Amino acid sequence: MKRIVCVLVLIFAAVTAAIAFAEPSGSATDFLRIHIRADSNDSADQNVKYAVKSAVVEYLTPYVAQAHSKQEAMSAIGARLSDIEEVCDGVLAANGFGYTAHAELRREQFPDRAYGDVTLKSGVYDSLIIELGSGKGNNWWCVVYPPLCFVNGESNGTNNIRYKSKLLEIIAEWKENRNK
Repeated sequence: MKRIVCVLVLIFAAVTAAIAFAEPSGSATDFLRIHIRADSNDSADQNVKYAVKSAVVEYLTPYVAQAHSKQEAMSAIGARLSDIEEVCDGVLAANGFGYTAHAELRREQFPDRAYGDVTLKSGVYDSLIIELGSGKGNNWWCVVYPPLCFVNGESNGTNNIRYKSKLLEIIAEWKENRNK
């Protein structure tokens, strides 16, 4: 009987942990998104948008990785808006573009979007907005905090991010001690 109860508790814990990680339980107020708008839909402008995205994600990763809340991430990014613009402008100049970038934090409407197994509902989100030149072209968006831009192994220097479950760690420790 004791064994059945333990198995049921473990199954319940595993299901609870899976549900907690499969779908964010928070609202739009729990996320900080990023939105990069290309100058135009010309293929060169679209290609440089992705180069800018890679450089910005690489630049922001160490700062966002240290944030323990959305507010901390917003403060870290807000303090570096001019640096973010410099990163973008460097990529644009290195690729022969004469226009520059503008970065700001503001609230913006986003549609439903899936990031791996996580889906964010449409709504108004706090966002890092980066406009390249006129910002009239197609765009790229993701989530800066928590770092959902890095789901599915996107290679941008963030492969060391690991999600943990304290409950699963306790269960594993209990099982290990029980077997000794």
